Amino acid sequence: MKQKIFVIGSSNTDMVIKSEKLPSAGETILGGTFMMNAGGKGANQAVAAAKLGADVTFVSKVGDDIFGKQAVQGFRDLGINTDFVFKDLENPSGVALILVDAKGENSIAVALGANGNLQILEVAKAIEQISTNDTVLLQLEIPIPTVEYAIKKCYESGAKVILNPAPAQILNETVFQYLDIITPNETEAELLTGIKVTDLETAEQAALKFHDKGVKNVIITLGSKGAYLHNSTTNRLIAAPAVQAVDTTAAGDVFNGALAVALSEGNNLKQAIDFACKAAAISVTRMGAQASAPLRSEVDY
Repeated sequence: MKQKIFVIGSSNTDMVIKSEKLPSAGETILGGTFMMNAGGKGANQAVAAAKLGADVTFVSKVGDDIFGKQAVQGFRDLGINTDFVFKDLENPSGVALILVDAKGENSIAVALGANGNLQILEVAKAIEQISTNDTVLLQLEIPIPTVEYAIKKCYESGAKVILNPAPAQILNETVFQYLDIITPNETEAELLTGIKVTDLETAEQAALKFHDKGVKNVIITLGSKGAYLHNSTTNRLIAAPAVQAVDTTAAGDVFNGALAVALSEGNNLKQAIDFACKAAAISVTRMGAQASAPLRSEVDY
C-alpha cells in the first residue's frame, strides 16, 4: 500500500511585491510587480509533495472567507485530502506580506489568523488516521503546544516525524527525542543550539547539539550550497544544482516536501536530500510559493 504523507501546518495567502531592492526602515520604494499567491509553510510543503506525486493529507485551519475557500479548492484540485482542514468562524485566514528584490532575496511578515487557532483536539482527529510507516511533516506557523502534541503522538503512532523548525522559535526540549529528522536553516539552527552556522565545522557542532537533544538525523539547509547531513554514520554536505535564483520564497518548503516524498518512497537520506535539493533548485527559478513547486516530471532521482 502506498505510504501517506501528513502535513500539519499553516495556510496563508501571500501578497507579493517584487522590486529592485528591499526597503530600509521608513523607506518607500515605488514601482515593482504585485502578485497574490497561495502560500503558508504547511500548505507550501503539502502542495510540493502532492505535485511530486505523493498521497498527501493536509491538517490546517482557514477562515470562513474568500482566501480560505480558494485555498481549500486549490488543495482539492491537486488531489490533497482536506478532511482535516478546519474552518475558523472567528478568525480570518492567514496572510503573508512578502517583498522580493532583484536578486531573489525576500523579507516576509505573517498575520497568522486562523493558523494561530489550530487546536490540539482538531489535530488529534487527524492523528487517529496516521499509521506506522506514514511520514508526518510539521513546521512552526501554528501554535507551539499543538506542534509539540502532534510530534509526540505521531511518534507514538510509529510514523516518521520530520520537523522543519521555521520560523525559528524555542521549543520544549523534551520534544526533540521524538523527531526522526530536523531540517533547520542556519538561522534556525543557531536559535535552537546556540551555535552560529557559518561553515561545515560549525554545522557539525550544531548537529551534535541536536543529537544531544535526542534528534536522530540532522539536515541543515544551506541555501545555494545545498544541505548538510549528520547522523551516527554520516557527516557530509550534499550540494545543490547551480541555478539563477529569481525568488527564494518557498525554497525551504519545496525542499521539505520533496524530502518527505523521497523518504516515503523508501530512499535513503542521501538520495532523499539530493532529490530535495533538485526540487528546491527548480523552485527558486520561478516566482511564487506553491506555483514554483516542480512537477514530478521535472525532477527525479
